[in-house]
Amino acid sequence: MTALLRYQADLLVRSQRWLPPFLLYAVFLAVGVQGGQPLLDSLGYAAAALLPVSAWLVRVCVTQEPPAARTVVAAATGPARAHLACVLVGLIAAMALGAAATAVVVLVGDPVGADHQRRVPLLEASAAGLLAALTCALLGTAVGALTAPPVVRSPGRAIPTLLLAALLALMMAGSPAQAAVSGLVTGSRSATISPPLLPLAAAAVLTAAATAAACALTSRRSP
Repeated sequence: MTALLRYQADLLVRSQRWLPPFLLYAVFLAVGVQGGQPLLDSLGYAAAALLPVSAWLVRVCVTQEPPAARTVVAAATGPARAHLACVLVGLIAAMALGAAATAVVVLVGDPVGADHQRRVPLLEASAAGLLAALTCALLGTAVGALTAPPVVRSPGRAIPTLLLAALLALMMAGSPAQAAVSGLVTGSRSATISPPLLPLAAAAVLTAAATAAACALTSRRSP
């Protein structure tokens, strides 16, 4: 699996297909995060914006190989393992992006509540923001895995489905991403911090199930 991960990561870096989602995320942060804003609010915004970007990165990784190369890799390692490596590289890239964004937000944000009066502990706020970003990266990975081949093969259907699923994952009540982000926003209003441990666990379970389903379908549809 290590060799597969290195192979897929090398493809991602060399192809530069990571650049559009990276630039989109940078634009999100430039527009929505300003110096001196309440830290928890900014961390919530950065985590929420990561979800669709994570889904996009996973789709990029799943579709970046030429068909002939993908057939050779699948024959050598198994279709499910090859597909799993693609999804994991997308997740790792999203996690790295989320960690970097969290660090930037912590540097420019003000560790105060929404009223700009009460202080919040910087380390605890940073940890909660990092956990929220990981939650959104995981759920974005699940969205990407379920809206990319072999689950949805047609780009004309896959891309609108990805956007709609990402929006629902952020807005729908009961979504781990919605719970993690709203926890940060609510914590900013009261100047309290509640690490999103349960949303993170739920997102991990959902992502594992979505990835397993996509890998199983890859094996069934492979010749």
